[in-house]
Amino acid sequence: MTERLIVIGGDAAGMAAASQARRRRKVDGLEIVAFERGHFTSYSACGIPYWVGGQVPERDDLIARDPATFRDKHQIDVRLRHEVTAIDLDRREVVARDLTSGGEVRERFDLLMYATGATPTHPDWARTADTQGVFGVQTLDDGAALIDWLDGTARRSPSSDRLRCRQAVVVGGGYIGVEMAEALLHHGLSVTLVDRGEQPMSTMDPDMGVLVRDALVGLGVDVRTGCAVTGLSAKDGQVTGVLTDAGEIPADVVVLGLGVRPNTALAAEAGLPLGLSGGVRVDQRMRVPDVERVWAAGDCVESLHRVTGQSVHIPLGTHANKQGRVAGINIGGGYATFPGVLGTAITKVCDLEVARTGLLEREATAAGFEFVTTRVESTSRAGYYPGAAPMTVKLIAERRSGRLLGAQIVGRSEAAKRIDALAVALWNRMTVDEMTGLDLGYAPPYAPVWDPVLIAARKAMEAVEATG
Repeated sequence: MTERLIVIGGDAAGMAAASQARRRRKVDGLEIVAFERGHFTSYSACGIPYWVGGQVPERDDLIARDPATFRDKHQIDVRLRHEVTAIDLDRREVVARDLTSGGEVRERFDLLMYATGATPTHPDWARTADTQGVFGVQTLDDGAALIDWLDGTARRSPSSDRLRCRQAVVVGGGYIGVEMAEALLHHGLSVTLVDRGEQPMSTMDPDMGVLVRDALVGLGVDVRTGCAVTGLSAKDGQVTGVLTDAGEIPADVVVLGLGVRPNTALAAEAGLPLGLSGGVRVDQRMRVPDVERVWAAGDCVESLHRVTGQSVHIPLGTHANKQGRVAGINIGGGYATFPGVLGTAITKVCDLEVARTGLLEREATAAGFEFVTTRVESTSRAGYYPGAAPMTVKLIAERRSGRLLGAQIVGRSEAAKRIDALAVALWNRMTVDEMTGLDLGYAPPYAPVWDPVLIAARKAMEAVEATG
């Protein structure tokens, strides 16, 4: 008997699940229909800032698999521009609206995969549909619209002088914010970055975020922290400035980087359980508890944090792909579990590399840990070898036990990927004492004889010992 799997969401988690399910179940045993409200499937949203900035030449370079590949090679019926508007768990069917024709379709399901991703945070002042020149950067369509605006093809104005973008304001200093600031610099714009926090990169501790701020300022970005945006100003239907509690900032283009939240409105209406983080609750096999044959994965779910043991919402493509794979294996009749997250992430601001894993100080405090911190300055290579660049490594370790709780790195030239060694140590609940003996690779072109990770571990161990 042929069963039907309905997938809601055609990006990383949804299509990873569909592909894995297909590998384990043949077409005559499982029909797969995937609804995607956008124009594309399986693309790298993380690459959009680099496409906007010109480092990635073509939009299609960001697409891993197009709908034709899924249809022809995997027999997955991908329906683009179809937005699912309702889930009826009793009748086992979904309702979808065709965004092109305006029609409505109803499709039954035996199995359901919920992978709706996340929605960008848009405050009330940004919800001005009649003001052009304000952009998010979550989808490829968003990136294309921004590029058209920067190139002048999407703008209209009675004044020809307004056709050239000169001033950009980026609102929000997180990963997307700093990456977009760099992208706009590549377009030759004057860039102001506004963040209401103490420092940009709130995903880092403030003493590490200040290093990012200094780098941005060094590139010519006007960084304004502790600054709250209250509205927009416009002329002839186009944005002309950003209003803040410290005055107006002129702008020909505004990019929003205010973070995201789980896209769970549809799930809530259907009665799927949500956690404290706002994401859909799932078990280790990505099954929605107490709901028969329904799975969820990606930016719409909450995950187990391996350090705190608490449920968190950390929207990253790495998690979405892994979770989707686990869900698909289980849907296909196999067995797989998702073991949790650490929140390991890296980014860059021109040549400055930024990385983190585990807990920040405020997160460790909120989780009830007593801890010590250590921050060391070192170099990426042997000091005498050409190209050696400075880096700062910060570790957070539990008081007395010395267990590693979190790590952050800011530096240049081969700094950020060192976070992977720290993530492995964190994953395996190592103490900083144990880390001092790690057998890390050494050669002058790649590291000092004492790698910065080892130096930081040794200093953290000394701090732990000093607490008794």
